Amino acid sequence: MTSLPLAYREQDADIPPQRIATSIDAEHPWRSLRGHYGQTHRQHGEIVASRWTRNIATPLEVVSWGNESDHCIGLALKCVSLTFNHAGRRLMQGRVTAGTVQVTAPAVPVSAVFESPVDVLHLFASQRILAECYEDLFRRPHAGDIVLGDPELVRDPALDRLGQALVVSQTSDAALGKIFTESVSLAIVSRIVARQFTASDAQRRDGAALPQWRMNRVIEYIDAHLSEAIGLADMAASAGFTRMHFAAQFRRATGLRPHEYLLRRRIERAQRLLLNSKHNIFDVALSCGFRSQAHFTTVFKRFVGETPYCWKIKASGAQ
Repeated sequence: MTSLPLAYREQDADIPPQRIATSIDAEHPWRSLRGHYGQTHRQHGEIVASRWTRNIATPLEVVSWGNESDHCIGLALKCVSLTFNHAGRRLMQGRVTAGTVQVTAPAVPVSAVFESPVDVLHLFASQRILAECYEDLFRRPHAGDIVLGDPELVRDPALDRLGQALVVSQTSDAALGKIFTESVSLAIVSRIVARQFTASDAQRRDGAALPQWRMNRVIEYIDAHLSEAIGLADMAASAGFTRMHFAAQFRRATGLRPHEYLLRRRIERAQRLLLNSKHNIFDVALSCGFRSQAHFTTVFKRFVGETPYCWKIKASGAQ
């Protein structure tokens, strides 16, 4: 997938900063502001947006030592398999769904190993931007610097929609494009700030999210039994919980109800099997736990936007 153009170029050097539209740059290296016109953004209090895209499945290890002054907000635009380490601690190993968000504070080293194609939006937010968002949200200035210190990966459907809107928007009006990009970027940062400063109250009211080690056990159980009927009690037992406590903590950890998450895993498995020509659609449906081909087709189209047959033809032609 080709990322949006409009990176800073030498021929733009004599153009006043206000004439250079805020856009989404192709990112290289990973999570780096090098190659962006970052200083122009910093002078005007803007957010730098970039897009890390890779269309091949060969494993790739990347490292970032952290930006000195900016928080980095990473938003997955598509599902990706990876291992992600934050400040030397492993946060995630496995499949990350679209809409998953991770925030890294300034000067914090992170690394990742991507094991599938990846499309990630990164927003670099300065302290000035964070302070403005905080004051707009809470009607008072924040005392001291704002540090978004929770690095855990979370899924937020609202942030997913904002991120998708940001990257698919196209316009021939540069001024309008700049306004749209700035507005949506600010909305994303504002929601991140709001989540950070209301999370402690919400956790006291609602309890904690499912710990990652328990989540890993659930994922392993699901993947090992996808061809079978899996109930809420089965998923809860794999995590060592009752159904009531499991469902609430699972949703806080993933942003999805257990049944919705299970369907996503079934469809992801089905997509991999469909790319193997020896599997017909009926066999794939049964091996992924669907009652019938009709049920499989309905669910597949809801998640992917196309029938299994149409998707397989297009995907096979693109390989």
